[in-house]
Amino acid sequence: MLLLVILLATLVTGIGSVWIAALLLRTSFGGRSDSLGPQYLLSLAAGALLATSFMHLLPEAFESQAGAHDLFAVLLVGLVFFFLLDKAELWHHGHEHNHGAPSPHPVGHAHSPARHEHGAEDRHHHDNHHHHHQHGHSHHAHAHGPRTGGWTLLTGDSVHCFGDGVLIASAFMADMRLGLIAAVAVLAHEVPHHIGDLVVLRQSSASRRMALLKVSLAGAVTAIGGLLGYFLLAQLQDWLPYFLALTSSSFIYVALADLIPQLQKRLTARETAAQIAWLLLGMAVVVLLSSMAHSH
Repeated sequence: MLLLVILLATLVTGIGSVWIAALLLRTSFGGRSDSLGPQYLLSLAAGALLATSFMHLLPEAFESQAGAHDLFAVLLVGLVFFFLLDKAELWHHGHEHNHGAPSPHPVGHAHSPARHEHGAEDRHHHDNHHHHHQHGHSHHAHAHGPRTGGWTLLTGDSVHCFGDGVLIASAFMADMRLGLIAAVAVLAHEVPHHIGDLVVLRQSSASRRMALLKVSLAGAVTAIGGLLGYFLLAQLQDWLPYFLALTSSSFIYVALADLIPQLQKRLTARETAAQIAWLLLGMAVVVLLSSMAHSH
């Protein structure tokens, strides 16, 4: 029964997030270059990941017989490990695309070093037109950037999704409620990333359907990670608290090193308030799911 639940949860998380991203791209919420929809999804995902880590995964790990010192050591090692994977473009979905591929973000996310430099230069020379120039630069990059990096992105996606599957399985092995919350948190952060993936692959694939198929196949690797995680953890029950700490380090790293830096851009007071509201909404969703699970 637990294996079936893990398989279903990882399939919904891995493939469902791709299809949700594709549907959002067909709407003004995610598809228009001047839309802040994906920005708000990033805020929602960051809030869900942080709340899941600090309010559920870490408390569950520390309630075990494992020592606090050892768990904090695993948390620290995990953060460094995911940083190294990020440097190898295997955990960040290759979203920096420093090797020349266009940025996958349809909103004009100016988070690469080159774009920050251009943005600073624009503010220095054209301070009164900062917003316009930043978006103009982004559109120019989309229009003229070389169409490369598709397979690199898919490789990074597959590795990331496999890791997500193992992490979701470890949460389910600890507690069914915890697994559900972890799966929802992963789903929340995969949707905005897959929006970016689809934008990039549509430029290098023969059709939109082919791009959707490629990203869906990468998402399906989540289920493989879930299956392996289930069989691995069934033999290593004593190590479960450490896997929960590792899962927390993954969620914290993605939220603080990947999602939130993309949100640190100049916005109006109203847009900033909306951004914060979506961040809090992500946390509230996790709390609500937890309370609903407890009530049953």
